[in-house]
Amino acid sequence: MFTGLSAFPLTPLRDDAVDHEALAAIVRRLVAAGVDSITVLGSTGSYAYLDRAERQAAIATAVEHADGVPVFAGVGALRTKHVLEHAADAQDAGAQALLVAPVSYQPLTADDVLGLFTDVVEHTDLPVIVYDNPGTTRFAFDDALYARLADLPGIASIKIPGIADAAAAHERLRELRELLPDRITIGISGDAHAARGLAAGCDAWYSVIAGTIAPPMVALTRAALAGDHDAAAAASARLQPLWDLFAEHGSLRVTAAIAEHLGMATRSCLPRPILGLDDEQRRRVHAVVAELELEA
Repeated sequence: MFTGLSAFPLTPLRDDAVDHEALAAIVRRLVAAGVDSITVLGSTGSYAYLDRAERQAAIATAVEHADGVPVFAGVGALRTKHVLEHAADAQDAGAQALLVAPVSYQPLTADDVLGLFTDVVEHTDLPVIVYDNPGTTRFAFDDALYARLADLPGIASIKIPGIADAAAAHERLRELRELLPDRITIGISGDAHAARGLAAGCDAWYSVIAGTIAPPMVALTRAALAGDHDAAAAASARLQPLWDLFAEHGSLRVTAAIAEHLGMATRSCLPRPILGLDDEQRRRVHAVVAELELEA
């Protein structure tokens, strides 16, 4: 399950409640576009802002409308007790894997994070994706921790940060392949770096924008995994205006603005206190959507 394109949809809100109708429609679009899996309640899905009941209901909606496409669920929380509750809820709702991020208020140590993942794999039958996203969590995994996590049964994939240089990406993948057993796949994140990561040997792309605009991301992924790296690089280069917006405003705010512009979510679909983009910033996003002919 942990190869190809995994799309990370928004969890759109309406009147400060999860908009299940909008979420269901988004999931159906992802299925129609041919994504390989759907990861709800990732950072794009605003999991950290949702309570336990909201999370479980969102997973259930995604599973109901996924038409057999595997659904992975983010279960990160500050406290291990709550992570385990979310994991149990995700399994009950029909998720087929868990995405686990080391969420913290107090800075975490490597032993803290190892303990978190040990507790998770001991309390669930679902495979686990390690969510390495220091830009969001402020925790950076090192190779020693990767190696310790790889010894845990149930760890199925690692979502690594994007790598900006092609040579560095190939070298990094070589190091990881030597470090990790074959049963653990490696997925690239940071959408602007996806084509480079897939060309370097990543098995999967864990994608923010594919959760809203899937078709061109499916095409990019298929080209890269078929070995047509030039086509994948060209597809990514064409999307540079979008990547520039991500770099300037953050992928969450830009993706939400796109979803709202395309009628996939109502205005102000993000959880407060996140305000989203202002009107001038939205006009720039709308211009890029038109320039790139992006459609849901």
